[in-house]
Amino acid sequence: MKDFVGELTGTFVLTLFGCCSVAVAVLFGEYNSIFQIGLVWGLGVTLAIYLTRNICCAHLNPAVSVAMALAGRLKVRKLPLYIVAQLAGALLAGGVLYGLFSTSISHYEAIHDIVRGTAASVDTARMFGEFYPNPGDATVSVVSLPLAMCAEGFGTFLLVLFIFALTEDCNVGRPSSDLQPVFIGLTVSSIIFFIAPLTQAGLNPARDMGPRLVAYLAGWGDAALPDEAGGWFWVYALAPVIGASLAAFFFKYVLEPVHLKRES
Repeated sequence: MKDFVGELTGTFVLTLFGCCSVAVAVLFGEYNSIFQIGLVWGLGVTLAIYLTRNICCAHLNPAVSVAMALAGRLKVRKLPLYIVAQLAGALLAGGVLYGLFSTSISHYEAIHDIVRGTAASVDTARMFGEFYPNPGDATVSVVSLPLAMCAEGFGTFLLVLFIFALTEDCNVGRPSSDLQPVFIGLTVSSIIFFIAPLTQAGLNPARDMGPRLVAYLAGWGDAALPDEAGGWFWVYALAPVIGASLAAFFFKYVLEPVHLKRES
């Protein structure tokens, strides 16, 4: 129960902070660059870890939990509990987001002649789940499914690799435990800066699937899904898990032995 509450609460916080920053940018034009939104996401991750790391492992991301299980840092029997808690937290955050901004969303749709559920309503659906190419970047004309998967997989690979590096005892150059959440948050922000123009930078299956389900049920329907090829699954669920798994193996079997050899 402690792990469940911790993962649910932490995932709720990071998803709410991040998705609300996108909502404010879309609805009110308060953020003018991906730099600002990326910093809010990183801050949300940092605060969520500080809030919950004494309760649970503070993975807050199914891809991270899978990587930790593969590396032997999380008991496999706990993996389903962690994933369910993370999905529940993200789903709850999506519901709160819709509750806070539903009136503003309706007003935005009215003044922009957007009919919810149509292709044009992707403009508001992107506040909940990610899309490729990023609807907010008109300069990117084509992002294929394979490219989107590679972007999300590579971004999550980097995130998990740095999580291992920042928390593994064999890395004697890592920051202190008190500062680790800050550096993990900065890692998230840094990855968002170059991945988000392509895919909005999900990097977290729970963060994407929870709010996306809320949008699907709140009237966006199929418009809440990025394409007819199941990109919501391939790009934003499967690719991050693959990237995280590769990072776990790379650190465990390549970097960690080098660290240990250097110490000896």
